[in-house]
Amino acid sequence: MSETRYETSLNLYLARRQKRRLWVIFAGICILACVAGLVFFALRDTVSFFRVPSDITAEDRVLQTRLRLGGYVEKGTVKHIADTQVRFRVTDFRNSEQVYFNGILPDLFREGQGVIVEGRFDASGIFIAGRVLARHDEKYVPKDLADRLKAQGLWEEYLNSDR
Repeated sequence: MSETRYETSLNLYLARRQKRRLWVIFAGICILACVAGLVFFALRDTVSFFRVPSDITAEDRVLQTRLRLGGYVEKGTVKHIADTQVRFRVTDFRNSEQVYFNGILPDLFREGQGVIVEGRFDASGIFIAGRVLARHDEKYVPKDLADRLKAQGLWEEYLNSDR
């Protein structure tokens, strides 16, 4: 009889330990899920691929969300307004977008060069850039941009342009 009581007590103890272990594992998984959710929430604006002017929607203009605009600086559109203020157009050879930037341009920035600008549209529809990135090699075309130009049937036009 005392062995039965001992076994019952041992089984209860082991059941409680197993239940506690399951709760600890469940709580750990919940905490990890919350941490992962917070990390993804915090990084949602920093993880962004660029869009070409043909990909810009009316929603992008109205919501004024931060995005990257990529393409080429359209020839004849670079206008220096003041010492550090410049206006130019970014094109994908189908559409183009007016860009305003107040800051120091990269040394490789020039007409016909590839560029990625980070910023948002203002109420008048002009893209206000906070950062301008110029490509570093005259023959280099980002794979993403090359794929988009090919998908739109503009790859040959790009290769034949004098950029």
